[in-house]
Amino acid sequence: MAGKVFFSVTMSLDGFMAPDAVPVEDLFGPEQKPDDPRVRRWMAQWTELHQAAFPQRFFRENLKLGAGGEEGLENDIARETHERIGANVMGKRMFDAGELSWPEEAPFHTPVFVVTHTKRDPWERPGGTTFHFVNDGVESALLQAREAAGDRDVRIAGGAETIQQYLDSGLIDEFSITLSPVLFGTGIRLFDRVDAERLALDPVRTDASSRVTHLTYTVGKR
Repeated sequence: MAGKVFFSVTMSLDGFMAPDAVPVEDLFGPEQKPDDPRVRRWMAQWTELHQAAFPQRFFRENLKLGAGGEEGLENDIARETHERIGANVMGKRMFDAGELSWPEEAPFHTPVFVVTHTKRDPWERPGGTTFHFVNDGVESALLQAREAAGDRDVRIAGGAETIQQYLDSGLIDEFSITLSPVLFGTGIRLFDRVDAERLALDPVRTDASSRVTHLTYTVGKR
């Protein structure tokens, strides 16, 4: 039996999942510009958005940041989410940023299917992550991810535009939002350009900690 297709992201209180776009080379490239005001602002906002994740034991273990870390609701949700995933799908922009910033042992530990127009051989990393580059659209990437995942779930990892394409295509079964108590004002909205009239959401679960609120919904068609 095939698993679910889902996404799980962190979002600001005013609906943004990322700050205003900044060239990835300025953020993470070999000639990054840490003194550029746009870069400083982006990093400050990104850090504030994800402030609940950084101290967690699972986050530290997965990124090889050393022993220790917090345990509890946040840690449990992060671990449970990771353990249900049999394959990931992401867009080219997310991959480009990650290629510059992820450690050598990329934090997915599954096959990852990158939706792109760029042709490239599979890229295998230590720890079980192999990136496969798919040139014929989101449905083909999902089909390959489902086959790789078996009876486990497929996560649409991001970014926002890729998630929006899967929502509009009716291919998402479920999603979770970690709602962070920050306001961006501008940036990349999670639900921009989504055809809201086609989607029906049913609440499944709400979990709140002292830092963030986790909201889970199933997705149906109107």
